[in-house]
Amino acid sequence: MTFFSIKPLPESRGGLPLLVQADDGIDLLASQQELRELIDQHLERCGGVLLRGFDVGEAERFRAFAAAFGDPLLNYEFGSTPRSNVTAGVYTSTEYPPHQHIPLHNEQAYTREWPMRIWFYCVQAAQSGGETPIADSRVIYRQVGEAIRRRFSERGLMYVRNFGNGLDVAWEQVFNSSDRAVVEAYCRAHQIDCEWKDDGELRTRQRCQAVARHPRTGDWVWFNQAHLFHVSNLPAEVRESLLEIVDEDDLPRNVYYGDGSPIEESLLDDIRGVLAEATVSFPWCSGDVLMLDNMLTAHARAPFSGPRKVIVAMAQGHGLDLL
Repeated sequence: MTFFSIKPLPESRGGLPLLVQADDGIDLLASQQELRELIDQHLERCGGVLLRGFDVGEAERFRAFAAAFGDPLLNYEFGSTPRSNVTAGVYTSTEYPPHQHIPLHNEQAYTREWPMRIWFYCVQAAQSGGETPIADSRVIYRQVGEAIRRRFSERGLMYVRNFGNGLDVAWEQVFNSSDRAVVEAYCRAHQIDCEWKDDGELRTRQRCQAVARHPRTGDWVWFNQAHLFHVSNLPAEVRESLLEIVDEDDLPRNVYYGDGSPIEESLLDDIRGVLAEATVSFPWCSGDVLMLDNMLTAHARAPFSGPRKVIVAMAQGHGLDLL
């Protein structure tokens, strides 16, 4: 017997996200089979499903729910932000200070491999703020305009990262190893150019996609993090301060066209405008579980006050061979 209802979320746009509302806090795991059938039917149409009012419980039960969809949960490899492991295959959301806004992005779109599915579990909603805004990547693809789409898709993107030195995540954490040989082997396997700098820190370069096609739905999506990695994403005072102490090549992260030429900031401003227009934002309720198709739907994080705990699981790795 079904103990939940399906209805539009008041803040939704184009059906994103689909709200599944439980009756009287029914057990999430006990509802797994019905929910899986429902999600399999709707996820790749609407891009995201919000489960609300279910009894989820501890992180291990969240892990079991995500794993029951049939794919092994993924480790957070070659990550770009600080996270902590909660339990096997479950991580904290990005551990940036509460006042910082994290722009819309598709998880790991700055590399050639990414999870197709991602789950968020709001263990504790913030006192104020702390939403996880989302947006339809198909809409973004259409709205950026043909000229920008063509320019970015034909030229591709090159992400440059400099690890450590107190400015960004240490390479040992990103690669889960302090062995240089392990790092070099990972980079070779994933077509990442790497170099060890004179100070012992690591620089990587990787050429990646700007747009991508969903392997099952055939939808074209805007799929990159150029607007987030580019130096213009930094507040002006932070950008100026960093460039006083390091050369542009040594910034913690930056992005160029695939041939290494600079991206016009005006185009990135246009793209940020499209992202803002496509954003759907709703307040978390403690106990919410949000499941996204990571290619169809981008996500972000709003600033917040008070304690907030959102944990994340990812599965179904996918990638493109650009060579």
